[in-house]
Amino acid sequence: MSHTDMNFQQHASQAIDELRTVQDMIRWAVSRMSEAQLFYGHGTDNPWDDALQLVTHALSLPWNLAEEWRHSRLTRCEREAVINVLEARIENHVPTPYITGIAWFCGQPYSVDERVLIPRSPIAELIEERFADYWQANQDPTRILDLCTGSGCIGIACALTYPEAEVELLDISFDALEVAEENIHNHQVEDRVIALHSDLFASASGRYDIIVSNPPYVDEDDMACLPEEFLHEPELALAAGQDGLDLVRIMLAQAREYLTDDGIFVLEVGNSWPALRAAYPELPFSWPEFKRGGHGVCVLHARDLERLAESALTQ
Repeated sequence: MSHTDMNFQQHASQAIDELRTVQDMIRWAVSRMSEAQLFYGHGTDNPWDDALQLVTHALSLPWNLAEEWRHSRLTRCEREAVINVLEARIENHVPTPYITGIAWFCGQPYSVDERVLIPRSPIAELIEERFADYWQANQDPTRILDLCTGSGCIGIACALTYPEAEVELLDISFDALEVAEENIHNHQVEDRVIALHSDLFASASGRYDIIVSNPPYVDEDDMACLPEEFLHEPELALAAGQDGLDLVRIMLAQAREYLTDDGIFVLEVGNSWPALRAAYPELPFSWPEFKRGGHGVCVLHARDLERLAESALTQ
C-alpha cells in the first residue's frame, strides 16, 4: 500500500505510535491537509497556519509558541488529542475556527460556532482606519448600526474603535444573537452595545452616523459550487437569491431613513458587486481597495441615497 493510499485512520494510528514532538505533529498535519485538498479562507490561507492553530489548540498552547517549545515531546494522550482535533478538519472539512471556537477580527478574538459565519470581512481594515476618507476625522460617530450582525464582530469592533459610541447589533437569527451576546460580554461592552432580533431595519430606531452591513450576498451560481467548508456555515447567512441582491435591494431602499445627514452606509456584497453596479447605475458607489486583500465592499453617503429613498416612498 502506498503512502497516499492510506486512509486517515491508518495515518493517525501510525502518527500516534511514531511521532514525538509538537513540530512532528504540525508537519504531519500539513501533509495530511495537503493530501485532502482542503479549502482555506476562514482566517488562514495555507495548511501550515491552519495546522499550527489546530495542533496548539489541542495542546492548550498559544499558536505563536516559542521555537524551543516546538521540540517538546508529547505524551501519547496528547498525541491522541491532536489527532482527534485534526480528524474533524481533514475528514469532515470543518473550518478551523469552528473547531477552536475562536476567530480573530480587527486583532481581537471572537467566539464562533456553526450558528454564525466565521468573521473574515475586509471591512475590518476600514474599522481599523476609522473609516478614513469616508467619515469625518474631526468628529467621532455617536451611534452605529451593525445590520445582519451574525457573531457581532463588526459592531463590537466599531465599539472598541469608538469608545463613546452606542452600537446596535441587529439580526433575524436568534441563534446568531446568542453568539453576539456572548461576544458583547467577552469584550465587556454591555454598557454601549445591544443585540436585537430584527428583520433588517424592523427594530432599528432613530438615526445612525454609520450603518455597516455584511449581509447574505451569495448568488445561486456561487451557492451551487461552494467548497465543502462553507457548507458548515448557516445558509441563512449566505444565500441571497439569483443575483445575490435579495436583501441588499431592501436595505438600499430603506437605509436613508436611518442615516444622519452626514452618515455613511458601508455594505459588503462580495462577488455580487458587478450585479450591484449594474442594478444601480445611478448610485456613486465608492469601492475601497484593501491592503490585506478582499473586495466587494462599497460605501455610500446619506446624500447618495436620497433618490432611492424618494423612489421607495412613491411605490
